Amino acid sequence: MSGICEGRVVLVTGAGRGIGRAHALAFAREGAKVVVNDLGAELDGRGQSAGPAGEVVEAIRGMGGEAVANGDDVADWNGAARLVKTALDAFGQLDIVVNNAGFLRDRMFVSATEDEWDAVLRVHLKGHFCVSRHACEHWRAQSKAGAPVDARIINTSSGAGLQGSVGQSAYSAAKGGIATLTLVQAAELGRYGVTANAIAPAARTRMTEAIFTDMAKPEGDAFDEAAPENISPLVVWLGSPESRDVTGRIFEVKGGMIGVSDGWRDGPTIDKKARWAPDEVGAAVHELLRKAPAPQKVYGT
Repeated sequence: MSGICEGRVVLVTGAGRGIGRAHALAFAREGAKVVVNDLGAELDGRGQSAGPAGEVVEAIRGMGGEAVANGDDVADWNGAARLVKTALDAFGQLDIVVNNAGFLRDRMFVSATEDEWDAVLRVHLKGHFCVSRHACEHWRAQSKAGAPVDARIINTSSGAGLQGSVGQSAYSAAKGGIATLTLVQAAELGRYGVTANAIAPAARTRMTEAIFTDMAKPEGDAFDEAAPENISPLVVWLGSPESRDVTGRIFEVKGGMIGVSDGWRDGPTIDKKARWAPDEVGAAVHELLRKAPAPQKVYGT
């Protein structure tokens, strides 16, 4: 199989279902060898099954591609190391990490429990850290040994992480952390030949279909705006050699729309050139807010 990722090796986490599955198949169609990582857990992260990852591997092999399955926990430090080793053992190299794995434990903030908070932050934010950290250790060693490196980290943030979502405080916090992590990765890793970008996708998956009823599949031949397969072309391109000059960006993608997020920027300022008295601050803050653009609304408000 040939395409824009021919000869490259990609590791996709959470690739047994939904958007991750679409990524794995799309990379294979473009010539990449694929490590399909998935725990086979339920929507809330509980349970485990080798079935989903194995099914994707068989689908890739059935279309003439190369793939192997991996069932390690992305947020386990040693498991993430084994995941990276799986790529190196199976294919002799690793070029692309797509961090996609995650689950939901939605709850209004005042009702959220410590266990729910820890579980969501662990799989999303720590999972992104662990897998990328082990991959980057390999790429840095390659670079220091004088070998050429043209590697990619593609993270998965969310609109919830960029502007918040009612009932999803833990998920929003994790996805916001992932967006910022991407900026730091891009700034630090360019010297080793590694780019880092993130996507904020919107598509119909197990995680969204129960929340967003407008994502139902249309009848007939109408364009399915919410299909997870719509997300993957951007991700595959970001994993290709063509994207080597793009790093530190957060892309929003849904249906046929691709956008780039503007992110946090320095806004209006007032400098007194001396310490403020508390009773002076209110007038200054209100003047700043009059000059600043209105914030985007939190999802669900």
